[in-house]
Amino acid sequence: MALAFTSSSAIHGSLSSSSSYEHPKVSQLGTFQPLDRPQMLSTALNSRRRSAVKPLNAEAKRNDSIVPSAATIAAPEVAEKAEEEDFEKLAKELQNASPLEIMDKALEKFGDDIAIAFSGAEDVALIEYAHLTGRPFRVFSLDTGRLNPETYQLFDSVEKHYGIRIEYMFPDAVEVQALVRTKGLFSFYEDGHQECCRVRKVRPLRRALKGLRAWITGQRKDQSPGTRSEIPVVQVDPSFEGLDGGAGSLVKWNPVANVDGKDIWNFLRAMNVPVNSLHSQGYVSIGCEPCTRPVLPGQHEREGRWWWEDAKAKECGLHKGNIKDESVNGAVQTNGTATVADIFDTKDIVTLSRPGVENLLKLEDRREPWLVVLYAPWCQFCQAMEGSYVELAEKLAGSGVKVGKFRADGEQKAFAQQELQLGSFPTILFFPKNSSKVIKYPTEKRDVDSLLAFVNALR
Repeated sequence: MALAFTSSSAIHGSLSSSSSYEHPKVSQLGTFQPLDRPQMLSTALNSRRRSAVKPLNAEAKRNDSIVPSAATIAAPEVAEKAEEEDFEKLAKELQNASPLEIMDKALEKFGDDIAIAFSGAEDVALIEYAHLTGRPFRVFSLDTGRLNPETYQLFDSVEKHYGIRIEYMFPDAVEVQALVRTKGLFSFYEDGHQECCRVRKVRPLRRALKGLRAWITGQRKDQSPGTRSEIPVVQVDPSFEGLDGGAGSLVKWNPVANVDGKDIWNFLRAMNVPVNSLHSQGYVSIGCEPCTRPVLPGQHEREGRWWWEDAKAKECGLHKGNIKDESVNGAVQTNGTATVADIFDTKDIVTLSRPGVENLLKLEDRREPWLVVLYAPWCQFCQAMEGSYVELAEKLAGSGVKVGKFRADGEQKAFAQQELQLGSFPTILFFPKNSSKVIKYPTEKRDVDSLLAFVNALR
């Protein structure tokens, strides 16, 4: 199937030469400092850039495994290979740079061999940053066939707003047909999302990236504390290969890695760019329609994705290099070294061992009710509700209701699944007084008032 990345059709001139450009005053986004490159008249630079861009139907300059047209736009200069530069060092140098400066550096360095991955969510900010640099840029997106109508509408609005053509990658029809005929349209609810994502997203992305030397993503550290908390602004891609093939052949740029989500939205509003209308309906992280829903108060933004699964699996495979490994004792380690600290650590919350939980289960006539959270400290959704659960424990102190926690990952996970109704983290249980029954908190609305209402209705 054809893939031809787009280039921007409107070029506003060099950031380094335009004296009339005023950076939007958005908090915490940082100011852009011109990069060190030769000064020249913006008209001459614009003329050179326009002449360097061939139409999309131009003749291919290389034979790609994806589509010849993926490389039809001539680059102003030869891109550098990942192994020729220390990108870890570059990431440190750009650690405090603004997203605009990082985007400009990425486009300058890789020219025609880099493209922006656009998902149809708030990562439209990437396109705006690229547009502001005045450099030619490409945009591609993965059309899984299961996106929301509002996402397709955003694609159309973005194309018209920037005067570009987004080039879409589609899953292999034979693979999709085999998956659906064998397992049905909604198999991911029963056996996990990885297989469907592999067919509809990961493999199409792999084909796209084989025609590039670098790509640009909208990953942010605050999006998913369990899997994205340590992403650098630039790195050698740990999962995919680029045009030259082999390890180190693809570079991954994350210009907004250090930006808070609220500042991204400040920027989008300031620049008045198109956004997905689903955001106004409570959707934050947006993916395929069957696997995306609005988030509730007290929930992390990624909790609206694949909500029926464990929190640490909240990656579709496009950024699988972010997923951390779990050690044998259940503690998650970062790159095999630093162990994640425990949570819900307060005098009002009792830490329960497995024997303690087993005793609670066996008691047929409890003297006092208990509220217990089954958690894993690496789970970003457990981390997101820590504040509300601690506050709840403070409110219930002295009320006769005991508040506890039980770490249910690692070796305790199988026990928790079999005996404690664990489906995903966090799971909240109420052990009533004078009863052997255990009641599972039925909703994912984990604000203090909702949890307190649940307790008061049962105690």
